[in-house]
Amino acid sequence: MENYLLDGRCSISNNAAERAVKSYVMVNFLFHDTVKGAKASAIVYTLAETAKAYGLNIRLYLETVMTKMLDYKNEPDSILEELMPWSEAMQKSCGLNNGTI
Repeated sequence: MENYLLDGRCSISNNAAERAVKSYVMVNFLFHDTVKGAKASAIVYTLAETAKAYGLNIRLYLETVMTKMLDYKNEPDSILEELMPWSEAMQKSCGLNNGTI
């Protein structure tokens, strides 16, 4: 049974999600000539949208993640959890409500 039939708060369609990514897809995927490039771009887009949803400064968040991930193979696995948009560390350092704009 569909979620929207079980919970009235759920949307009956995904139109809002499709509209949100349409401009990204129409512009960016025209220029991807490899699967790896498209996948990398989708990952960055997902990180940016998730950061936005968690109220982070997107530029600062992506800069922080990419700087810390330069040599990620030499970092402990716990760094991945620390770099997620919902982590307390990212909320403190990249949050829009703490004067990082």
